[in-house]
Amino acid sequence: MHGPPLVGWLLVALCAATGSYCLLRMRGEPPGRMRRAAGAEALMGWGMAVMAVPATALDPRPWGPPLLAAVFAVAAVRALLPAWHGGGRTALGHHLHHAVGALAMVYMALAMAVSAPAGGPGHAGHAAQGRVPGGVPALTAVLLSYFAVYVVWSATRLAPAGAAGAGGAGGGSGGLAWSRRPELADACRLSMGIGMLAMLLTL
Repeated sequence: MHGPPLVGWLLVALCAATGSYCLLRMRGEPPGRMRRAAGAEALMGWGMAVMAVPATALDPRPWGPPLLAAVFAVAAVRALLPAWHGGGRTALGHHLHHAVGALAMVYMALAMAVSAPAGGPGHAGHAAQGRVPGGVPALTAVLLSYFAVYVVWSATRLAPAGAAGAGGAGGGSGGLAWSRRPELADACRLSMGIGMLAMLLTL
């Protein structure tokens, strides 16, 4: 990822922690839609962590971006296929969001593959400000708008859940294992949305 190295490493830590929690969620869920959703979110979190590694520490080209693009293209197709079979409005929204996130990862991986240092081809260790930005500005703006709206929506969903959890002991999801608590899952989705915004801004 381009941009300040400190921001990159903070994103790596955030996304890796989110992906790890989603893996724990996946282990705790019975086979079914929720387990598949947790697996998709774990893949997204760890993929974002890999992509967020600062370019000054690791330049994954030429093999890294095409590999990431291929993995998330498959993830997008897997997210879209169940959407055609219905399953309710909430499930459809989750599938479409996973597909948008996976396609955004494909887009960023391809932009990473074609971006080049301002002075021409080079090697790892270049400064972030010495690179030509990648991506299509209009498409980047659309994705930024989508994830900005998603972050705000996720935050508004999370705030009442947190207030209810603090106000009522033993109510709601109190009997669930911590790895399956819905407010933690919402917090992870919010974190990934913020991470996606930050990565698109550095594109």
